[in-house]
Amino acid sequence: MRGINLILKALNFAALKHKYQRRKGDEHLPYINHPIKVAFIISEVGKIDDPIIIASAILHDVIEDTETTSDEIEKEFGNNIASIVEELTDNQNFEKQKRKKIQIKNAPFLSKEATIIRIADKIENIEDITISPPIGWSYERKEEYLEWAEKVVRACKNVNSELKDYFFEKLKKAKTELQKNHN
Repeated sequence: MRGINLILKALNFAALKHKYQRRKGDEHLPYINHPIKVAFIISEVGKIDDPIIIASAILHDVIEDTETTSDEIEKEFGNNIASIVEELTDNQNFEKQKRKKIQIKNAPFLSKEATIIRIADKIENIEDITISPPIGWSYERKEEYLEWAEKVVRACKNVNSELKDYFFEKLKKAKTELQKNHN
């Protein structure tokens, strides 16, 4: 399958799987905007055009956030993409704090592809916290998220310095903005 076809197939698949979901921010954007933005960050900031990584970024939340199975991803997109998406899927059998600790613990062991997506995902999430934070999140909860995201990214291998540098640039801006809005 040609690269662009794979990416478009992933976009269509993810859009259908996430069709009823919205982001938690006050704008209630369609959820699909999130994985599209993650893929865009990988392409734009990370200078990566590998269709496997881009398609995996688009699909990175479908197992975790929908009724989609790993077998379904493998059938549609092959073992490589299914494996990357599985690496990025939190085990929903654990409570949230344990899942967060596991992300930090597992970050150094992610594949190069999953590491790239993990960092881009954290970039997009901290941008959302600054621009359109989840409704009802206190200053402390936002600050806690930023600190946790930093721990995850610091634990990641440096497989793309542009993405990692951009994360820390965005993190600094997010912390400044959060502090400014808190005072």
